[in-house]
Amino acid sequence: MANHKSSEKRIRQTATRTAVNRLRMSRIRASLKKVETTIATGDKKAAGLALKEAQPELMRGVSKGVVNSGAASRKMSRLSARIKKLAA
Repeated sequence: MANHKSSEKRIRQTATRTAVNRLRMSRIRASLKKVETTIATGDKKAAGLALKEAQPELMRGVSKGVVNSGAASRKMSRLSARIKKLAA
């Protein structure tokens, strides 16, 4: 248990930040999963739209420090390559 006011405050801040970051990651994962499922259906147009919706979520995660920028770029690149491969 915390013995100082400052450490009690840090515990509160950490709890708040963790909750916010969990929400952000959940939104990112959900948007990426939507892209994955539309790719699996084989609909190139719908997959492209889903990717356009997922990109801002992912980049927002990067700017907030929840996701590494290299990981986000790699994910976007691989998803767009998979969409490009789909038969139009």
